[in-house]
Amino acid sequence: MKRLESNLTNMLIVLTVVTLAAAALLGGLYVLTEKPIADQKKDKQEKAIKSVLPSIEGMEIAAPDTVKGMVLYKAYRDGEWIATAVETVENGFGGKFKVMIGFDKQGNVVNYEVLEHQETPGLGDKMVTWFKNEQKPGQNILGSNPAERKFVVSKDGGEVDAITAATISSRAFLKAVNSAYNAINEGAVEVSTGASQIVKEETVADETLAKDSVAVEATPQENASEVQPTDVK
Repeated sequence: MKRLESNLTNMLIVLTVVTLAAAALLGGLYVLTEKPIADQKKDKQEKAIKSVLPSIEGMEIAAPDTVKGMVLYKAYRDGEWIATAVETVENGFGGKFKVMIGFDKQGNVVNYEVLEHQETPGLGDKMVTWFKNEQKPGQNILGSNPAERKFVVSKDGGEVDAITAATISSRAFLKAVNSAYNAINEGAVEVSTGASQIVKEETVADETLAKDSVAVEATPQENASEVQPTDVK
């Protein structure tokens, strides 16, 4: 077989063929994986809705409603509204995160599930369990009502303990909970002190200050194994 002459034209032809082949392969993989990924996300969402709502026999979940960009799943029993699961997206330290939060008809937080996040491992990602640790009343929000307990981190004058060395993630999470509560109760709590103002109010200087506080907030073991200067909030 005659070898192609090494010139610009032949190089461009080979490059084009390789690029088209790669694009076709990636396109095929996307088609093959699109439905399984979508099904997986839907299954995770359905499980999260059931997880954050109270376990009540005969409960039925109505078709979702959208309020201020948040998705509400209202639960009824015998035609009476008994609880609501709210799916909302908020900006954290690492990017956007999605959380499902359940409230009973009194407005108390039943449970929550973090569906997606990009928070720092070992720091901000602790939000997955941090705010529902029943052994730590200062950080646990389950059973509490945002209209009765100030869902703001304690360093900002609130009543909830922030994740150690991850204050920005904590602010963002609590803002998500307050916003979800407001979606059900028409702006019953103030959320302006949440994550939306972090950048404007605290700037990069706060990040630098937070780095210096890690030695005080974290144990020596945590400093050695978990905390990295670029991740600290």
